[in-house]
Order: sequence, then C-alpha cells, then structure tokens
Amino acid sequence: MTVQQSSDLDARAVELDRSHVFHSWSAQGALHPMVLAGGSGTRVWDHSGRSYLDFSSQLVNVNIGHQHPKVVAAITEQATTLATVAPATAHLTRGEAARRIVERAPGGLDKVFFTNGGADANENAIRMARVHTGRDKVVSTYRSYHGNTGAAIVSTGDWRRVPNEYSRGHVHVFGPYLYRSEFWATTPEEEGERALQHLRRVIECEGPTSIAAILLETIPGTAGVLVPPPGYLAGVRELADTHGIMLILDEVMAGFGRAGEWFALDAHDVVPDLITFAKGVNSGYVPVGGVLISGEVAATFDERVFPGGLTYSGHPLAAASIVASIDAMSEEGIIDNARRIGADVIGPGLADLAERHPVIGEVRGTGVFWALELVADRTTRAPLPAALIGKARTELLARGLIPFTSDNRIHVVPPCVVTDDEVAEALAAYDDVLTLLDEEL
Repeated sequence: MTVQQSSDLDARAVELDRSHVFHSWSAQGALHPMVLAGGSGTRVWDHSGRSYLDFSSQLVNVNIGHQHPKVVAAITEQATTLATVAPATAHLTRGEAARRIVERAPGGLDKVFFTNGGADANENAIRMARVHTGRDKVVSTYRSYHGNTGAAIVSTGDWRRVPNEYSRGHVHVFGPYLYRSEFWATTPEEEGERALQHLRRVIECEGPTSIAAILLETIPGTAGVLVPPPGYLAGVRELADTHGIMLILDEVMAGFGRAGEWFALDAHDVVPDLITFAKGVNSGYVPVGGVLISGEVAATFDERVFPGGLTYSGHPLAAASIVASIDAMSEEGIIDNARRIGADVIGPGLADLAERHPVIGEVRGTGVFWALELVADRTTRAPLPAALIGKARTELLARGLIPFTSDNRIHVVPPCVVTDDEVAEALAAYDDVLTLLDEEL
C-alpha cells in the first residue's frame, strides 16, 4: 500500500466517523477523533503507520495488551464452533469462564451473572441487593463513576449524573481523598476514620433499614485513582454488617491486574456481598461484564425468580475471550508484572518527576493504575486549568504517547504487559511535557 493510499484510508475513516458516528459524552461538532487501524501489545497505529505508545489502555481496559494472540485465537476458534447461544442454555465455555473468575475471587462468591459491560453489571448488582434486602436506597460516593444506565448513572457521583437523575433512592457521600480532604484530615488514618464517621452519620440519618446497598469502586478510577487509606474498606464492611446492608464493590476498572492484583480488594482485607467486573476480565476484546454473587444473595433466588436478564448474558465469544485472558495472565505472570512494574518502575519514576516539576501536586497509585494531579500552585492546590490539560494531551500525542486525561489529571494506565523500557519511554515524554507546563506557570 502506498503512502497516499494509507493517508486516504485515515481520511476516509474520519469522514465516515464525522458523517455517521455519534460519540458518547461529547458535543459532536467539536470532535476531531484520532484514527487507529491496528495494535500489538502496548502500541497502536493508524493506516499511515504513525505509532503510539498506549498509556491510556484505551478506556483503562486493555490490561492484557492489544491483539494478544491467545485471546484472538480463542475468539476465532469459538466463532467457528458456535458463534452465539441463548443464555438459558448450559454452555461449556461460559461455565469455564465463570469457574476461572470464581477461583480468583474471595471465598463465598461462587456464582457469576454475566452482563454486556460494567454499567449493567452495576445495574443488576443493585437490583439483586434491593430484592435481597427488601430495601430501596443505594449509598455511593460523589467521586465515582458506575456506568451509563438508569441506576448506575445515578449512583455515579460526577457531573454525568446530573442530566440523568431519573432513578429513585440514591444517596451520595464523600469518600476518602486526603489531598483534597473534605474532613480537614492531615494523615491517611485521619482521612479514613473521618470518612467512615461521615458515612456512619449519613446511614443513621437516612435510616439504616431503608438502605439496600453501599456501592463503592474499590479504587475510584476516573475520579482520580483514589487508593483508599488502610482500614477504610474494612470499616465500610463493618458498618454494612451492623445494619444488614449489602456491600457492592465495583472492580470494573480496578480488577484483573490493573491494581497489581486479580481484584483490587485483595489488598484491603475486605469481602463484599457482590463484586462487579467488566473491562479487564478480557481487555475489552468482546463486550462483557458480570456480577460475582455471594451464597447468601444467590440463595434469595433459589425459589424466587430473579427479575433481570440479557439476551447476550454469557455470550460464547465473550466467554472464550475470558478463558483465554485469565489463562494467559496466569501462565505469563501478567498480574505479577503489573505489581512489580508499579512498585519498582512507574511509582519511583513518577515520584522523580514530582520532585522536579512544580506542576505536579500529588502522585498516587498502585500496579499500572496511577494519577498525576496537576496544579497551578502547590501551596493553594488550585487545579491546573483545562486549557493546559488540553495542551498536555496534544503535546503527548505529538510525542507518540496516548494519554488518559481527566479533569486536572494525567492518569498513567498502561497495559499490564508494559515493559521497563516502555515505561522509560513514557516517562521521558511526560518529563518533556511537564517542563512545558512548568514554563506556562
């Protein structure tokens, strides 16, 4: 293919997109989408051959990397055998996918309800909690994102909730976030204790017997990679137990290697009643999500019909991709790589940048799940203006790196298979662009 033909394909992709594709969370007229045509591992490229290091993992979901051959082969093989099957049937690949997920979850969560993605995983977990408890309210945090369906979007705390508040029974609280503490805390321990006291008072004032569930991202992702302080999640579990409230942990973004563990909750000494997952379980190769269900909740539906279902629940192509992804992650030490590279390479590298660039207010994270909080002034902690975040994104793309930006932050979220050399390449790009931002200030 000639250079001109490749360029024509990129132009055609943009033309078709702008003519016929309606994009999520966007004012359509201002869009200028980049073109992606292929990928491998941590890199992607357009038709013209421009290559990018993907430190966004697209939407923080390509944990196993792009085009992992074992996952692609499993999808292909399943497609040639049985491309679709009704959810009411028993299907071997679906069962194997569920078994592998259960084996990596805390003990007592032995059933999986498959969904099409993370939003409807949270939607159905909320439904299960409401039916199981006979209660209505769901408590979640303001700094959160749980998906774009009826109850999930209203459980969400960020701006996307406000135009979509059509579901009933949702209550929001502030979770721990020491850098911008709502509780005048000065240490992680204070922040955790005061956040728990705040949650306790909201539960008491709302009426504990009216609350079906507390829904939390184990590590809030889009809200800023807010790793909870020690003891916080265990304290939430204790509060839930005291009042007969179900605890739902949303692992859609944090699970399956992203936080350097199979589930982020593994590092926090807590076992919820329900776990939601999606994204990382198969790196988004085929749309899928699900709910891990405790024995107590599952037993509610032994004699009572579960009032929910999806045509594509446990779709065989998705199930095959899950089996291959989990097996490859186990066999190739991909979870271990995410943990090691976060502790030994990404974390120290970002800390070094923070020492040299006044625009960085805080570095936080774990595994391959990190955030640089950028500020206009370290003393006041005033967020870096949106225009400069936009400039940072443009400059990083020009250096061949796809960033994930949100509010005043750059999230450093490469695939779990990222290498030391690739991290070094990304750190050099961040260093260059942060120098430009320092000069702007």
